[in-house]
Amino acid sequence: MVKKEMIAMLLAGGQGSRLGVLTSDVAKPAVAFGGKYRIIDFPLSNCINSGIDTVGVLTQYQPLVLNTHIGIGIPWDLDRNNGGVSVLPPYEKSDNSEWYSGTANAIYQNLRFMENYNPDYVLILSGDHIYKMDYEAMLDFHKANNADVTIAALPVPMEEASRFGVVVTDDENRITEFEEKPPKPKSNLASMGIYIFSWPVLRDALITLKDKSNLDFGKHVIPYLHENDKRIFAYEFNAYWKDVGTLGSYWEANMELIDLIPEFNLYEEFWKIYTSQDMIEPQYIGNNAKVSKAIVGAGDRIEGEVVNSVLGAGVVVEEGAVVKDSIIMKSTTIRKNAFVDKAIIAENCEVGEGAQIGVGEEAESKLNASIYSFGLATIGDGSVIPAGVTVGKNTAIRGVTTLEDYPNKELESGGYIIKAGEEA
Repeated sequence: MVKKEMIAMLLAGGQGSRLGVLTSDVAKPAVAFGGKYRIIDFPLSNCINSGIDTVGVLTQYQPLVLNTHIGIGIPWDLDRNNGGVSVLPPYEKSDNSEWYSGTANAIYQNLRFMENYNPDYVLILSGDHIYKMDYEAMLDFHKANNADVTIAALPVPMEEASRFGVVVTDDENRITEFEEKPPKPKSNLASMGIYIFSWPVLRDALITLKDKSNLDFGKHVIPYLHENDKRIFAYEFNAYWKDVGTLGSYWEANMELIDLIPEFNLYEEFWKIYTSQDMIEPQYIGNNAKVSKAIVGAGDRIEGEVVNSVLGAGVVVEEGAVVKDSIIMKSTTIRKNAFVDKAIIAENCEVGEGAQIGVGEEAESKLNASIYSFGLATIGDGSVIPAGVTVGKNTAIRGVTTLEDYPNKELESGGYIIKAGEEA
């Protein structure tokens, strides 16, 4: 193997349970975003745009869609003989088989992969945030400060700082204190979970701490290095960054893409977002169709009305159907005269003729009020909604449903239908 200056390790094994039925069959980093992309496309594109050509993607939960999407890395120019992209699931060792347990444990289990490249630096990334970032500029900062560890940090409103891991810095940006979700934060600099380690420092820390249960960077590795007087610095990031970990934040981030002047721009020439896309047919907009303020994916066929919505590839909106303020993912069909309002509908679904989705007054979810809120109707992969039914707000549906599943042809607000054998 040729020695690399910096390699990236991308943590993409998370379940994303706060996205409810959207992640029943799909790891959070593989969830569709922006009509064309998947969430993992953003850190992968950041890597290649930053000149990093060796990326290990650590998978665990429901990896099939993610593995298929990444393939051999062609869309990101990561199909290389030396380096490129490598998918790294937990694997069976001769003595035991062990799932990844904690962010740093996952990295520890792949020490041999990193040793192959003997890098000077290792970049640790999360696979579930939407942002554009030049990791090369962060590396320059790391070198200039002769740092052992550099943590990317984002200024957040002081009233929100208690939701994050917060870093306290001196005048030279050296970190003097860590506070994990403090009730009274001393700083508003929140850790983004993006780290650059000098390789010998990371290697020694992982080996020393390897027996800790659920070994984690924020809880174990960084405090350990701090106690041992390592040089730990904060690299301040002041651009768009979104954690799309809840249905509300996921819906908002998609809707922000269709603003007149979007805060996060998918169309910049100098920092492209790359993805794998198998749908290459053009869109078709019918004679009586109305489309306004929408992202429309490749191969879509629109005969009805689409307003303020994000549509993935291969979506069909039949005549008389209306889609408003919604996210409709790849290969989903909205049949004639259906009405969809403020809904998230996953891939390969069908909404029957004349069905009404996302209507009525709000009510608290009976399935999980902390997940199914924000007034959204959420429908999981491969679901079927029969013709003529009404579905309220803060609802969840997963599976092939029939008229018998809807008393009086209605799923009231706050209700749910999870078919046998399916997960919520």
